[in-house]
Amino acid sequence: MMTPVISVALGGAFGAVARYMTGQAVVRFFGVGFPFGTLTVNIIGSLAMGMAFVLLGQNAKMSPLLMTGFLGGFTTFSAFSLDAYNLYERGETSLAIVYVTASVVMSIAALVAGIAIARGLSA
Repeated sequence: MMTPVISVALGGAFGAVARYMTGQAVVRFFGVGFPFGTLTVNIIGSLAMGMAFVLLGQNAKMSPLLMTGFLGGFTTFSAFSLDAYNLYERGETSLAIVYVTASVVMSIAALVAGIAIARGLSA
């Protein structure tokens, strides 16, 4: 039986690896210049968090592993902040604004979609 702390640590390790691999795949597809990797991870992570919120609720055994651990390691709002700052610092203020707006709006929309999908699956 895993303690919640071990569950969070294991989930976080796997989430971080999944984030790295997803980011690499997206960069290979879209290239560099705009942080599509971070944007993609934040949207996917928000969708998954919405679904987990409905499907797991307050499940004391799975929530630490999947929600806090895996999704916490997978989503990257700290990296998001750095990416936005780097765009701004490079003088690409308009692109930074587009990036911040798209990240926030699309991630919240994905969370809402995840909740709706999960509620539809559990109905």
